[in-house]
Amino acid sequence: MHELHGVPIADTFAEAFPMSGARLIITADSLRWARTAAAEFSGYATSVIACDCEAALERELSPAETPDGRPGVSVLAFAFNREALAAAVVGRAGQCILTCPTTACYNGIDDCPKEKRIPLGEQLRFFGDGWQTSKRLGDRRMWRIPVMDGEFLCDHKLGTATGVAGGNLLFCGRDGASTLAAAEAAADAMRAIPDVILPFPGGLVRAGSKVGSKYKTLKASTNDAYCPTLRPLVESELPEGCGAVYEIVIDGLSFDAVQAAMRAGLHAACASGGLLLVTAGNYGGKLGKHHLHLKDLLAAV
Repeated sequence: MHELHGVPIADTFAEAFPMSGARLIITADSLRWARTAAAEFSGYATSVIACDCEAALERELSPAETPDGRPGVSVLAFAFNREALAAAVVGRAGQCILTCPTTACYNGIDDCPKEKRIPLGEQLRFFGDGWQTSKRLGDRRMWRIPVMDGEFLCDHKLGTATGVAGGNLLFCGRDGASTLAAAEAAADAMRAIPDVILPFPGGLVRAGSKVGSKYKTLKASTNDAYCPTLRPLVESELPEGCGAVYEIVIDGLSFDAVQAAMRAGLHAACASGGLLLVTAGNYGGKLGKHHLHLKDLLAAV
C-alpha cells in the first residue's frame, strides 16, 4: 500500500484496452451552439458495453484554433474498431451536428494514413439530395450541404488513431458529500489534460460495473464489492468506515495522455480531503494490454 497526502493508494493497476478514436472539431457562430452540438453528439455514449461509442467534449477552442476562425469545441469518440466508429460518428453527426444551427464539422486528426480514415462528409453529403457541392482547400476535400440557414460545411473524411480506453480510478470516502467533492476535483484536473475525455455523466460513475451477471442476458452488473450497502453480504473491497465510492473512467488518444490524466486526478482528489482509499479496477491483466499502475502516478504533477 502506498500513500499520497495521507490517503492510502492501493498497489494495483487500471486495465485499459485499445480502441479506435477520432476527434471532431465543431464550430458555430457562437460557442453556445458549438457546445450544444457537442452535447447532443455525445448523448448516450458512456460505455461500449451498451452504447455504440464512447464520446465526450474534450475542450473548448478559440477562433484562432479552428479551421474557419469561429468559436468551437473538440469532441473525442471511441469504438472497438474503425468500422464501428465510422457508423457511430456518421449517425451522430448527421442527427446532432448537421441539424444544429450554424455549425460546421472538421477533422481533428491530420497525421493519419488514408487507409485509416473514416467517412464524414462522404456519407453526410447525400442529405443534400444532389445539391451538395465538393470543395478542395489544398489537399483537404470538403462538402457544402445546403440547409435552411445557409450551408453545412464538413470534411470528406476523419482521421483516426489507436487510442486507449478504460483507464480508471475508484475513490472511496467517508460519506457521499466528501467523496463526491474529491471526485469532482479529480475530474476538473483531468479535463485540463489534452487528448482525453471522461465519457460518463459529469465525468463520474456512481454505478461501477463488473464483468458478467447472475442474469445470462447481461454483459455487466453492479460492482458489488464496492457497494457500501452490500458490505455485510459480499466479499467487500471497501475500507472500514467507507460510505460512498465514485469512479472516473478515462479514454484517450494515447497511453501517455490517459496516464497523465490519472496522475492529475489522483493528486487533486487526495489533496481535497475525505478519502479513505484510492484504487482501480482490473481483470487480473487478462483482458486489456494497457496496465496503468497507481504507484507510477505518485510523483508530483
